[in-house]
Amino acid sequence: MIVYSKQRRFHMADYYSTLGVNKNASDKDIRQAFRKAARKFHPDLNPGDKDAEARFKEINEAYGVLSDGDSRKKYDRYGDRWKHADQIEEQSRRARSSPFGWSSHGQGGNPFGQETYTDLGDFLGARGDPFGLGRSRRRSRIRSETSVEVSLEDAFTGTTVVATLTVSGRARRYEVNIPPGVDNGSTVRITPNDVTELMFNVTVTPHTGFTRRGDNLYTEAKIPFEDVILGGEAETTTLDGRRIRVRVPANSQNGQSIRLRGQGMPKLGSPDTRGDLFVALRPELPTELTDEMTELILKIKELRSEDE
Repeated sequence: MIVYSKQRRFHMADYYSTLGVNKNASDKDIRQAFRKAARKFHPDLNPGDKDAEARFKEINEAYGVLSDGDSRKKYDRYGDRWKHADQIEEQSRRARSSPFGWSSHGQGGNPFGQETYTDLGDFLGARGDPFGLGRSRRRSRIRSETSVEVSLEDAFTGTTVVATLTVSGRARRYEVNIPPGVDNGSTVRITPNDVTELMFNVTVTPHTGFTRRGDNLYTEAKIPFEDVILGGEAETTTLDGRRIRVRVPANSQNGQSIRLRGQGMPKLGSPDTRGDLFVALRPELPTELTDEMTELILKIKELRSEDE
């Protein structure tokens, strides 16, 4: 089964230091730090630079955790073990009723010192298990991860990619379903069985015609300069290829944006909900003027001078 998760694996690292913020940073601070760092180390701006590529992955890793309220709380509490927070808390609950559960904070104290053991398997794993009694209780999960790239169009519609992962020493190819709305820092997780977990870390490649910010998209539309002054229509194309005519108000300015609601990216996990598309107006000035057009422009200039 393929499951989407924004939580990514990050080994022995400090997510806050990776983004250059402190532990009390607000969501806005984290988002701004991520954007600044991502722009600096993006592979497209550092072609062939493996260090920048690795740094870019680390930045996406950190942001994927700290931008999600639930995973951030788990990370703040459990550090590098945050992905196992649910199991740790469940084991702690079982320990209170287990004859093999000890805690230095529980009644009667911990007869083995300050360590906490949540079940017999944990205890034997830490103290030695010459008889193999705890072996069946400690089934380690095999984890493997790789990176996959998709275009912005594929992130819009969802797609299937083929990726190679090495599991138990063997390279295997997997078909991975990428859900609509996926973004940089997202992870698709596959658990083909109860002891294997495969992580596919997603990077969405930049688009030449659209910029993405969250679920919103930004693009530009060229329009004759007289339509910017008098009002008119501009034509634009959505990311899925549909052509839309946009009403342009009179006296619009260069760079002024027109908002098209519901024409942006689908929301991850809820593809029927869409962000917005913002179209920036870019007036086109004529390159060849007739004598009559030149006279009219001169007349406009004279009229403006009289009004000043």
